[in-house]
Amino acid sequence: MSGKPRLRRLAFSLTVWWLLLALVLWLLGKALDQPASLAQCAASSAFFVALGEAGDWLRRRRRRAGRGAGRRRASGTETPTARP
Repeated sequence: MSGKPRLRRLAFSLTVWWLLLALVLWLLGKALDQPASLAQCAASSAFFVALGEAGDWLRRRRRRAGRGAGRRRASGTETPTARP
């Protein structure tokens, strides 16, 4: 999937995560008798969503870089150059 449908799906997914996290933070604050405004919870959840997306992007980038270097050898396997 590429182009507009992919971008639309990503925007929808991020919005849903952001709203759910903001609601959970707000309800948790109410339950623990440490209420924060819904705007404060929305700001915090936006930070957490951005942090999670950045981490996911780094993970995918590292995985792609690992594939480009070739297949990794299992620990303990001999290579032809390891023998004298």
